[in-house]
Amino acid sequence: MNQPDIVTPTRLRTPKSAAIAGILFSVLLTTAFWLLRLYVPTDPHETGDWLESGSRGYIVIALNLIPVAGISFLWFIGVLRDRLGAAEDRFFATVLFGSGLLMLSTLFITAAMAGGLIAAFASQPEAVLNSAAFHFARAATYSVMNVYTVKMAGVFMISTSTIIAFTEIVPRWIAFIGYALALLIFFGGWYFERAFVCFPAWVFLISAYILTENAFRARSTRGAG
Repeated sequence: MNQPDIVTPTRLRTPKSAAIAGILFSVLLTTAFWLLRLYVPTDPHETGDWLESGSRGYIVIALNLIPVAGISFLWFIGVLRDRLGAAEDRFFATVLFGSGLLMLSTLFITAAMAGGLIAAFASQPEAVLNSAAFHFARAATYSVMNVYTVKMAGVFMISTSTIIAFTEIVPRWIAFIGYALALLIFFGGWYFERAFVCFPAWVFLISAYILTENAFRARSTRGAG
């Protein structure tokens, strides 16, 4: 009598190339941020002239890049937690995960409000520009981005840098850079509007290191075999 085959569940493994998600997030978010800064005035009290110009198409492209960047960022968080493994501390991991989700949430809210302004203007141009609702939405969009999104990005960088400093899942010098850039974003984001670019640049640095290390390990394994 043949013994029945024992089915062993297969454990999911993080693809070695998953770190490319962080690079994709960095490129997409930086592109979206550059387009928005190029075509949308930074003054929250502006009169909405940018809605009447021919640049709305570029702004729509930027807004549509943000959800894709957000999905890539979730993959990036997954890569970090995978590298931590059993060394993951519940407190710092919770702050990392929570601040990352809150950062994405406020970023999506900002993009949704900006998209709502464009859609409302397309249907009733004159009524929108002369309404109090436009000025409220414009000021709210500015505040959510430059206060809440920026602050949550800073918290994410600080918590991640602390984890890196203690576990060395990537070199500690990346953590020290993260601390410095987080302080710049946290305290200077309101005054230096382009400071937020430091966040995707730092994510790019971490992802590039992990991707390079994974490629080097794979090459070494094939050589040893």
